[in-house]
Amino acid sequence: MNILVCISNVPDTTSKINFKEENTAFESQGVQFIINPNDEFGLTRAVWFQQKVGAKVTVVTVGDVSCEPILRKCLAIGADQALRVDLQPQDGFEVAAQLAAVCKKESYDLIITGRESIDYNGGMVGGMLATLLDMPYVANCIQMDIASDEVSVQREIDGGKESLSAALPLIIGAQKGLVEEKDLIIPNMRGIMQARQKPLEVLPPEAAAPASKVQVFEKPAEKGPVKLVDAEDIDGLIDLLENEAKVL
Repeated sequence: MNILVCISNVPDTTSKINFKEENTAFESQGVQFIINPNDEFGLTRAVWFQQKVGAKVTVVTVGDVSCEPILRKCLAIGADQALRVDLQPQDGFEVAAQLAAVCKKESYDLIITGRESIDYNGGMVGGMLATLLDMPYVANCIQMDIASDEVSVQREIDGGKESLSAALPLIIGAQKGLVEEKDLIIPNMRGIMQARQKPLEVLPPEAAAPASKVQVFEKPAEKGPVKLVDAEDIDGLIDLLENEAKVL
């Protein structure tokens, strides 16, 4: 089985986010980057298939050289090889187009993307990749088992869960539940040393223009001061909710 796991390089949620160039570009200086959590759930599941059925696991990202530490961590977790498309993408479509070009050069039985990245929360790359490759796609995947070429999957839907079956090749959008946080693999020293010997190939980008353009970034408005109301002052609370908060 040949598995491709798509990896996003995203800011740690504890990082302070700022913008530059008149709020049209993200300021990456001083920001700690991590593997997108939804992608890491997918990678962990792929490594499980590697250990169980001998699957080959390749990780791929679209980004500049700053993404390589994240790819090395993926190799330390257990991926067999890494690919980096040397491009700073402008939108989700450009990412999907570059990933599709990679997938057309080699046959993959299973392609795993994250449900969404935690930076822009677009949730669009998996679906667009499936469209470009004319392959079935299961989003919000929380369970997956493979027997021969038959895949049993379960995905999260509004108000519940949905069980589906599909044939390989298949694209899934991984999220928490596909594995749990306690099952994530923390690279040990042996894995880190082995990662240095595993191949990390840099690929030139294909010609593909972005489909959208950032006009401006805007931070949420700062929260106003808090007003404390005595627990016995019900009339005062109602007055504030009605006349200031405007929720009554």
